[in-house]
This record gives sequence, structure tokens and C-alpha cells, in this order.
Amino acid sequence: MSASTGAPAARGRRELTYAVLLCLAGAGLAFWAVTRTWSVELTARGSLPPTRHARTGTDLLPWVSALALVGLAGGGAVLATRGRVRRLLGGLLALLGLGVAAGGGYGLTEAGVGRQWPALVLLGGLVLAAGGLFTALRGGGWPAMGARYERRPAEPAGADGPAVERGTRDAWEALDRGEDPTVR
Repeated sequence: MSASTGAPAARGRRELTYAVLLCLAGAGLAFWAVTRTWSVELTARGSLPPTRHARTGTDLLPWVSALALVGLAGGGAVLATRGRVRRLLGGLLALLGLGVAAGGGYGLTEAGVGRQWPALVLLGGLVLAAGGLFTALRGGGWPAMGARYERRPAEPAGADGPAVERGTRDAWEALDRGEDPTVR
């Protein structure tokens, strides 16, 4: 392999890795931060101590955690797609990231809500959006998963008969091809 043919392939794999890591890290950070306690409400009970009611970001904005989970799944799906489908998926991930970031931004404007968790949701959404945008712009030329485990069409049995009669190795190779070595 010459240096000129190996460099673009290595760069494509590296870019794919960066994009997937950006998507997964952003969505994971946002999902983790939205499940933390964002606010604590105290309810007075007369002469008794007040009751504390902790509210997470998921209690306040349940759709943000759903978008973050879809972003996690989409980050993994970037590996399984190729070409135009991968670029379309990147665009969808960018939109999901912007939605998650909007939820974090909304949490920052709410009264009585701590600032660190909504800020992390905002950051995670922006990182997810960056990974999705990078995939949408550059993902069409990245390498795809190999066809190693895809089923190939069965080859007709040779004149020798079934693979079992030809030997054990042939029987195992027939199983690898998806054939039934016992069928005549």
C-alpha cells in the first residue's frame, strides 16, 4: 500500500471516529446532566420542618432526555450507515443536538433552577450538534462497515454431492456460506 492510497482511508477512519465520539459524548453528557437534580422545592408544614421535593431536569423537561437517548442511538447508527444515508443521519443528529441545547438553554432561564446542570445539557447538545454537522458535511466518503457478516447467496453444490461427503472442512465452509451441508 502506498502512502498516497493509505492516507485518505486513515483520515476517513479518524474523522469517523471523531464524529461518533462527539455524538456519543454530547448525547451522553446531556442525558446524564438532565437526570441530575435541577431544583429543590421546600414546602412549609407549619411547625414541622419543611418537606423537600427534588426535581430533576427530566421532571421539568422530559423531552430533553428522550432527544438525548435518540442522539445516543444515532451516534451508534453513524457506524452502520454509509453515503447519503449517513449524511442524512448527520443532519438529523445536528437537529437533535440543537433541540437538546434548546432544552438546556430553557433550563438556564427558569427561576429556582441550578445553573450547572442545564449548562451541561446545553454543552452536550452543542457537542452532539457539532458531531452531527461534521457527519452531514464529511460523512459521505467515510468507510462503511465491512460485509464480513452479510449473508452471501448460496453457491450450488458441486458435482461431488453434499459438502458432508467431501470432508469436514468443506462442511464447515458450507456452513460459513449459509448452506446446509446435509442437503443433497
